Amino acid sequence: MLRLKATPFDQIKWQPGRRTLNKPAAAIAGSGATPYYFRGKSAPQTQYELIGKAVIAACVDAGIAVTEIDGLVSYAHGFEASNICEMLGIPELSYAATVTGQGGGSAGVLDLAASAIETGRARHVVCIGCSQQLGGHRYGTSLASLATTSTGVFSLFAGLVGPGPSMALLARRHMHKYGTRREAFAEVVMASRDYAQTMPEAIRKNPVTLDDYFAAPMLADPLCRLDFCLETDAALAFVVTGSDRARDLRHKPVYIEGAAHGGGGDWGRGFLSLNMPDDVFASAGSERVARQVYARAGVSAKDIDVALIYDHFSPLVVMQLEDYGFCPRGEGGRFVESGAIRPGGAIPVNPHGGHLSECYAIGMTHIREAVEQLRGTAVNQVPDARLALVTGGPAPVPVSAAILGN
Repeated sequence: MLRLKATPFDQIKWQPGRRTLNKPAAAIAGSGATPYYFRGKSAPQTQYELIGKAVIAACVDAGIAVTEIDGLVSYAHGFEASNICEMLGIPELSYAATVTGQGGGSAGVLDLAASAIETGRARHVVCIGCSQQLGGHRYGTSLASLATTSTGVFSLFAGLVGPGPSMALLARRHMHKYGTRREAFAEVVMASRDYAQTMPEAIRKNPVTLDDYFAAPMLADPLCRLDFCLETDAALAFVVTGSDRARDLRHKPVYIEGAAHGGGGDWGRGFLSLNMPDDVFASAGSERVARQVYARAGVSAKDIDVALIYDHFSPLVVMQLEDYGFCPRGEGGRFVESGAIRPGGAIPVNPHGGHLSECYAIGMTHIREAVEQLRGTAVNQVPDARLALVTGGPAPVPVSAAILGN
């Protein structure tokens, strides 16, 4: 039998796609969103109604007709392309794809869209994300409604009825291994709330003090209520097209400098399995994707001006800052406590308030904020922002990331 020798993951040489005029081949030309609703308050609108409104808004923003869309990319929830095409009157698709991985795949939609543009499979690709929580599960117990599997049975019997209790185990391990303090998690929450105060659509705007944080009810030790993201409803969409075409549309293009989705088998199902080796257990499972996206963009962490870090739980911001190279492994807590993620700090993080304070739309609001930062139209504008990092997850593989530039 012929046996092929696999190339070790770390030795894979990633090559960028075709570029035009020293710019990447693909760019975000349009951004659209519905209003942000507290959980369940988007009713009686349907999920497809929210999606339709976001897509139309993105096309208007780009200055193209909805009928010009010939590619659809979504993730996690698997919206049916046929329903969207019929609803919006899209006459023909030449590309359709979905990223799996739940929240981990949010930035991966840009990777798929860029691939379609680079290979000529589509001319205008719309990336779609939508969260609508009309079901009956109690706050923070979403895993209890998943299909029964060997992993699911373990989680339920162990009391891990939602992502929060599982994330709490990772956070506690990080605290034990590296001396991380709850004050670091509090700083992530307080920074997000300070940013959100100026955001018109933010769900939570009231400031949070350190005393407020430690007085909040504990939901899954060491995580209190304020460490948990919002549960909200919203749809967002982004039009991705060729860089040459984007320059002729309404707004300054936001280029997809590099994007990646994947991850290591040692992270695997992540917090759904809790079967990682120790060094990975006390991480966000994003280190491999970080290497990929930096290599594809030809930059490093020191080049990033603003980071849109997936923040469904505050400790995962600390761990992702380590995974993406903004500080050494184990130093994330001290890095955050130093004020590094605040305005004027080493790396401003989530200046829109993020999932913890503005809106939780499974990562898509982070793409919207990156676009606005690079257009120079953000509410909490980072001065001279040229490169933005957007991360997805941490969640089961694939996790994802994208670097956007102007």
